[in-house]
Amino acid sequence: MNPPNPRPEKRKAAPKKLFADLRVADFSWAATGPLTTKYLADYGATVVKIESITRPDATRVMEPFKDNIPGINRSGFFSIYNNNKLSLALNLGHPRAREIIRLLISWADVTLEGFVPGVKDRLGLSFEEIRQIKPEIIMFSTSNQGQTGPKARMSGFGTQLLSLAGISYTTGWPDREPSTPYAAYTDFIAHRYAVASLVSALIHRRRTGRGQYIDLSQYEACIHFSSSMILDTIVNQRIAERQGNRCDHAAPHGAFPCRGRERWCTIAVFTDLEWQTLCRVMGAPGLANDSRFATLLLRKKNETELEKLIADWTVRFDPEELMNTLQTAGVPAGWVENAQDLVERDPQLMNRRHFRRLPHPEMGECNYERLPFRLSETPDELTRCAPCLGEDTEKVCCEILKMPDEKFAELMSAGVFQ
Repeated sequence: MNPPNPRPEKRKAAPKKLFADLRVADFSWAATGPLTTKYLADYGATVVKIESITRPDATRVMEPFKDNIPGINRSGFFSIYNNNKLSLALNLGHPRAREIIRLLISWADVTLEGFVPGVKDRLGLSFEEIRQIKPEIIMFSTSNQGQTGPKARMSGFGTQLLSLAGISYTTGWPDREPSTPYAAYTDFIAHRYAVASLVSALIHRRRTGRGQYIDLSQYEACIHFSSSMILDTIVNQRIAERQGNRCDHAAPHGAFPCRGRERWCTIAVFTDLEWQTLCRVMGAPGLANDSRFATLLLRKKNETELEKLIADWTVRFDPEELMNTLQTAGVPAGWVENAQDLVERDPQLMNRRHFRRLPHPEMGECNYERLPFRLSETPDELTRCAPCLGEDTEKVCCEILKMPDEKFAELMSAGVFQ
């Protein structure tokens, strides 16, 4: 007798993407806006990036270029912020561009822009105009200092905002002029506020059916990262000064040279116990009670001499090896990784599959970054490389916006899609 056929196993349905039904018309450029829409795209939103060869996204013409060959589609800077998006080439200065803008607004749930305040109004992208087309739309604007106020229309980059926020003043060495962190650091702060505000607006619309306008000042977002300095000034009338790598509450506290070219390990000792442990790892337990270094106050007083002693020891070790030895012993330490270390050697990033390689039509295989969190029920996906400029123009117009072929051909001939 044949056994009964086993009941076929039910195939588990693929989890729905978090923003699977969200449609985004993205007029933003550079970093804050594109980073914001990357969050949406990686979790399933359909993001149409509107850009033009007449005024390309600034990051398209910024290094690094793949194989050091410049090209509008070869920038790693642009690529890493714009995966999973569609590119529509549209000359916003063309008299007929507003026809396409109206179609995009009618289609979209969310639209973003990052122009200097006033530009969007000239282009027909003011919130007053677009909500006449679609009352429930959510519009997000990001600018240097917000849409209102005496300095709202001051153009510039995040590097200037770092100076305004006081961060550049405290960055660098005490015997030199102020420095600044790498790149326009405000862009890498502001997009996190942007995503939170957009999610809040989407929840509000789901409950009420009403859209709204979000005005993000990158300057004010950056001020939050100066809050401890501001509080110290308010309470203690003390202005933070440049200290290099040093810290008022720790010694040693800095980056120390290791074996190899430009290899470093950071060490931060806050307590006497950590100091005693460091001395033991160094093979110099007697140093812990040395009259120059026995307490934090003494170590701060003799910090230059202390740093030289430690540097003479750390230079003998590989930085990763040194970090592991110190961390195991209980001394706070960190290997200063370069870009190659992050992509090829970092065991934590490799374990969490932070980087993923995707093929690009001009650059070949390139690394893309996943977002720094994982949602168990609605995972992210990196499925598509960053688009070449205008790569999806016909697809967006004819398939997504339902434009008749003859209308698309007419506008193409008129030079609208550039």
